[in-house]
Amino acid sequence: MRAIPVSIKQVTLLLVAIVVIVGCAGGGSAQRLSTVGNAVSAPDELGGGGGDPAASAAPAAPDGGAVPPDQVGNLVDDAKIVRTGSMELEVADVPAALLAARDGIRRMGGYIGASQTENVDDHPVATITYRVPVDRWEEALDLLRGISGTSTKVLNERTQAVEVTGAIVDLEARIRNLRASEVALQEISSKAARVTDVLEVQAQFTAVRGQIEQLTAQLTQLDDQASYATLDVTFSMPVVAVEVAAKGWEPGVVVDEASASLVNILQALTTAGIWFAIVWLPLLGVIGILAVIVLAILRRFGYTGPGGRRRSDVATIG
Repeated sequence: MRAIPVSIKQVTLLLVAIVVIVGCAGGGSAQRLSTVGNAVSAPDELGGGGGDPAASAAPAAPDGGAVPPDQVGNLVDDAKIVRTGSMELEVADVPAALLAARDGIRRMGGYIGASQTENVDDHPVATITYRVPVDRWEEALDLLRGISGTSTKVLNERTQAVEVTGAIVDLEARIRNLRASEVALQEISSKAARVTDVLEVQAQFTAVRGQIEQLTAQLTQLDDQASYATLDVTFSMPVVAVEVAAKGWEPGVVVDEASASLVNILQALTTAGIWFAIVWLPLLGVIGILAVIVLAILRRFGYTGPGGRRRSDVATIG
C-alpha cells in the first residue's frame, strides 16, 4: 500500500481542532463544577467512570472522608456579585463630612476612586467615587447615611447588584482552552521544517496569544469589580429659606427693569412729539388756513353761519 503524504499544515490544523474540541469539553465541565470547592472533583478526574455511581456523585471532604449533607454548602464558592450604587447627601458641613467619610472608608479597606468639588451658589458641592470591599458594603452605606449625625439628610439612594459568576467561569474556561492551543502550536512550530509552515504556525500563535491577553484583561476587570463595590456620593449643603426667597428678588434687576421702562416711555413721548411737529402741526396749519378762507368767502356772500341770516334778508325785514 502506498503511503499518503501529509503536510505540516494538515497536521497543524488537525491538532488545533483536537485541542479546541477537548478544551471546549473541559470548559463545559469546569462551568458545571464552578460552584464546588477544590475538595469536590468530577468522576472522570477521580480515576475513571468505574465504581458505584452514588459514591462517585457524593462530594469528598478534605481529609478523604464523606461530607455530611449539612456541610456540603460550605464547599460551595461564594457567588461573584458586582455591586454599584449612588447617594445624594445633604450635610451641614461639606468639608467635615468629606473628611469623616474618607477616614471611615479607609478603615474598611476601601479607597477613593475619583473626586470632584465645585461651588454652586457660593456653596461647596462634592461628588466622590468610593471603592469599598464587597463584604463591607452595607457597613459603608450605614456610615454615609449618618456621616454628619442627625443633621444628615439622604436625598436619594440607589443600589444595584449584578451576579457575574457565570461570566468569570466562562472566561477562565476560554483562557484555559486558548493556553492549551498555545502549547500545541509551540510543539508544532518546533517540529515544522519549512519556513512557510513556521510562519503560518507563528501567525496562529500570535492570534491565540492576543485572545488570551484580551480575555485575561476582562477577567481581571470582573474580579476587581466583584471584589470592590463602587459607590458615587454627592455631598451638598441645605439651602436656607431666606436665601431661596432672596434669590427671587434682586434689586439690581429691578432697577434695570425700571430704567428700561422709563426709557421706553420717554422714547414713545419723543416719537409722538416728533410726529406732531413734523406731520400733524403743518397739517393742522393748512387746515386752519383753509377754514379761514372758506369762512371769509361765506361772509362775503352774506352767510353768517347756521344760526345767522343773510344781509339781504335783514334789509328786507327792516
